[in-house]
Amino acid sequence: MRRIPACLALGVLLAGGASLSGCIVAAPRHVARVSVVEPVHARIWVPGYWGPSRIWVGGYWRYR
Repeated sequence: MRRIPACLALGVLLAGGASLSGCIVAAPRHVARVSVVEPVHARIWVPGYWGPSRIWVGGYWRYR
């Protein structure tokens, strides 16, 4: 019977100690810069679509 209060007291002490500890603050991640390439003037983008027999046809660049 003495073991249950001792375990309970130990659990309360551990939970209290964990609640008093500080939080860890990490520096924000570096944001990579992405360069956007403009499409060639004489080409247009054809978006993807569902073809016959429910097959996905991906988008592609097409010359005018």
